[in-house]
Amino acid sequence: MGYFITVEKLDRVLKALSESYEIYGPKLFVRGGRFTDTDMIRYDKVASWEEMEWSKRSDYSFKEVLLPLRQTLFYFTEDRVKEADPERTKGALIFLRSCDLHAVKRLDAMYLRNGEADYYYSRLRKKVRFVLVGCQSAGESCFCVDMKTNVSEEYDIGLNIREGKLEVDCKWEEASALFDQNCSSKTEVAVDHVTETRTRVKIPENLSSAIAKASMWEEYSRRCIGCGRCNFVCPTCTCFTMQDMYFDENGKTGQRRRVAASCMVDGYTDVAGGGAYRRKKGDRMRFKVMHKVYDFKQREGFHMCVGCGRCDDICPEYISFSHVINRLEEGMKEVCGDE
Repeated sequence: MGYFITVEKLDRVLKALSESYEIYGPKLFVRGGRFTDTDMIRYDKVASWEEMEWSKRSDYSFKEVLLPLRQTLFYFTEDRVKEADPERTKGALIFLRSCDLHAVKRLDAMYLRNGEADYYYSRLRKKVRFVLVGCQSAGESCFCVDMKTNVSEEYDIGLNIREGKLEVDCKWEEASALFDQNCSSKTEVAVDHVTETRTRVKIPENLSSAIAKASMWEEYSRRCIGCGRCNFVCPTCTCFTMQDMYFDENGKTGQRRRVAASCMVDGYTDVAGGGAYRRKKGDRMRFKVMHKVYDFKQREGFHMCVGCGRCDDICPEYISFSHVINRLEEGMKEVCGDE
């Protein structure tokens, strides 16, 4: 059973939950964009519903709540190592759309089930709850329907935006008691989802590693500047590097950090002796695309890409990831004929 609730009463619920949880949602930063006098929507702590921006999709995803851009793992001296304290002592309540909630499934697959569970991710993840906000229309670059991420049931609270009121479906016992206290009217609630998008993608059924020989990748060696923006806005890109910060000149005391990185930037695949696995930007594009729509699915059974479209919007060279996906069929015909 769901609830009708006013914004004012929802804020009361959030205030009560904030005693145990930090609230995160998409927040508008006026003139906080990448260019002069442009705005930016990115995830940040909020205290009320009105602080969140839902008229547009956020430029950045929620993932920094679970995967901080810079995360201290431990401190070290000559004879001692001390684990760093967690970034949060409270839990986290994250408001997001269906595509981003599906991205959580991808992050969990990589950090919890890809071998031994990642300790630092796990200790943050186990204290996180999710509020799914329904979508009534898709953004210009969204292609979630084709990626089968437009619908999700894996939420703690579901929420629809209505004129004057909100509809809430609560599966979380702790929050249900608060909604019961603040809501007088109840209703059946199904979280809104889109059924079609302007942007469409088609992944070839015969897609294979043979696509590496296609000529299409050469174009991206010329066009891509290797800035890595597509990786940083993507909710499922998780590449990182390690960084030691020293507190003294002899390098025997300091801290080790995990720092977000990008498979598209220079130096990411450099190895000892001056070698590099993917010097050409076209090779990096091929690696990224195939990871998103081929090899991850071979292992997990579902695609890594969730079709949020953020990478299309942020690229300074106007490279469209959805367009690259739609070129794969042409590339397979080039290398394999009409098979």
